[in-house]
Amino acid sequence: MPASHPSPQDAAPLLARPRGAWPWVRWPLVLSLTALAFLPIVNWIPGGHEADWYAGALAMWQSGGLLVFGLATVLALFSLRYGRRVTAPVPPTTERWRRPVRRIVALGVPLTALLVYAWVATVVWSRRPIIIDEIVQFVQARIFEQGRFWMQSHGLPEFFGSVFVLDVNGRVFGQFPPGGPAVLALGDAFGAAWLAGPVCAALTTVFLLSFLRRTETGRSVPWAATVVFAFAPFTVFMSGTHMNHVPTLTALIGATAAFARVVTSTSPQPWMALLSGAGYGIAAAIRPADALAFAVPAGAWYVLRAMKERRGVGELLAAGVGVALPVLAMLWFNARTTGDPLLFGYQLYWGKAHDLGFHRAPWGPVHTPLRGLELVNIYLLQLQQYLFEAPIPSLLPALIAIGLTTRLTAFDRLLLSSGGLLLLVYFAYWHRGFFPGPRFLYPLTPIVVWWTVRLPSLVRARWGNGFAFRFTLASLGVSAAIALVSQVPLRAAGYARSAFTMRWDADTAAASAGVRNALVLVRESWGAELIARMWGLRVPRAFAEEAYHSIDGCVLETTLSDLSHRGVTGTPAAEEVRLLFRDSARLIASPFSTDGSERFLPGSTYTATCRARVEEERSGFTLYAPLMLAHEYGNVYARDLHALDTVLLRVFPRRPIFLLKAESDALGARLRYYPVRRDSLARDWGVPLDAVVPPAP
Repeated sequence: MPASHPSPQDAAPLLARPRGAWPWVRWPLVLSLTALAFLPIVNWIPGGHEADWYAGALAMWQSGGLLVFGLATVLALFSLRYGRRVTAPVPPTTERWRRPVRRIVALGVPLTALLVYAWVATVVWSRRPIIIDEIVQFVQARIFEQGRFWMQSHGLPEFFGSVFVLDVNGRVFGQFPPGGPAVLALGDAFGAAWLAGPVCAALTTVFLLSFLRRTETGRSVPWAATVVFAFAPFTVFMSGTHMNHVPTLTALIGATAAFARVVTSTSPQPWMALLSGAGYGIAAAIRPADALAFAVPAGAWYVLRAMKERRGVGELLAAGVGVALPVLAMLWFNARTTGDPLLFGYQLYWGKAHDLGFHRAPWGPVHTPLRGLELVNIYLLQLQQYLFEAPIPSLLPALIAIGLTTRLTAFDRLLLSSGGLLLLVYFAYWHRGFFPGPRFLYPLTPIVVWWTVRLPSLVRARWGNGFAFRFTLASLGVSAAIALVSQVPLRAAGYARSAFTMRWDADTAAASAGVRNALVLVRESWGAELIARMWGLRVPRAFAEEAYHSIDGCVLETTLSDLSHRGVTGTPAAEEVRLLFRDSARLIASPFSTDGSERFLPGSTYTATCRARVEEERSGFTLYAPLMLAHEYGNVYARDLHALDTVLLRVFPRRPIFLLKAESDALGARLRYYPVRRDSLARDWGVPLDAVVPPAP
């Protein structure tokens, strides 16, 4: 190993610790994780979440396990009979490679990974944000590119607002911390925001290799683990997205790699400590909860080290400065947007119910420890499927490896502690997040990969180079081959066919249809209109979501029309709407609507207006949120709210008007711009013609 990468044995005081409590902790830990990762505990708890896909996953694991077991047995026996030298999961000469060859390999992995991620971003995700989280962070990125923290409000949130976007005190901004949008803004400044994720993910592989070469005792494990992580399906699909989980992991692994260099070096490393702190701080400015899980164990190590070594004090202070700089920038952003450095946008949007802990959620039932257990169980079951897309459970090799390990290094304890804290964080978080996979557990990916790659050497250390070792290698190889040939292409094709509306290029379609400098009224679902109308009545956003899911759609329609007619807004409006919650337990999904989120009270009768809204919905609708990113040809996109649109026509009196909606309610129906006449609008809305026709210039 080169001098710049001392082996872990050189840091014996830090890494070579006695067994301690590990023999007593090992099997309870493995058995607990196994239960959570294999058993459908969530399905055994009545009235909560559900993993209705578990039976299919179990059937795949059973059939896939038999296939892998059979092929691996044949290969292992063949190797015993005819193979003379099978001794390592990767070529055993890694440590003997010449330095130029090592550099080529170290450079080739991230560059190849970057090309793969960019290809996935293009072919699978169409280089576009796919879910609302990505869209809102992209909107905030565009605000940053203007040199601002927020943009001026139109004062019409019902027409221009979106979920996860705040419109308060004349300021419009996204609910997310600023780090993720800042990364997208850097990419968008070069005209390639879609490359921000692939570049960050490629950097993660560089940082992971650096960390493992410094901390891993197995000579071939760092290289194998880096390759497996880089091309694990979950990594690849996530890296092609605009999700902020990707730069968060980059910052966390970069921070951990710098931290490892600090604590294994024989000389003071204040600048590297500064970088490690900055990595944790940057992660906190993107996803504070994830940063907390990784920074706390590292911070505790820094503190304990400072108590024992004089040089550790300086490195602790340097790391503290590194953490403080990005965090202070985040607090400054909060102060300029929410008005309080310690108040995040998502807290202002949803209220304190959004925070970690066991309490009433912003919508839905109270988040309890039992529901937290359900969520952790779901995430681990999903990780079993999505991490490697293998015919066997993805966590099985790592769990076996942990069970076979008789002693942990300090860095094992560091990352296992971080992984445990991450599970605890999302145990205490009410929201169920998914895309493209169990995204909240994405930071666990390199940890699981590390233990997976260790398994062959652990088996060899215990049972030698015989059947068990060869069977282990063959099982991993066969699983990877089946995943690559079968499951990964199917998953990629499924992703590529999803979210047609989100991928639609409004600017290109507008140019083809001759829509320029127009006012485009976007027809959304009836349910989306109801929520937007509550925003227009200045009902708090979190309450609007809860009300929509707790009230019959037609009852809500009638009530909102009455409130608007009487001019009741804000808290008084919310109080009147809350009175309608009394029937929430009796609601079912609307049997009339194509939008499954709309609620219906059995036995109730729809008014003529409600029937008209259902018919409009059946004729086709689309989503407004992706159109917030359409910025060419001078068009203004606004949500269509029927007669309330007279406000828009007065604000934009001279623009041609188009209606944008799907041609039908069929899945994937083509979106189309329909030219609209003002007199037709007046007739449909039942308003005087002079309410929609601009005065003569």
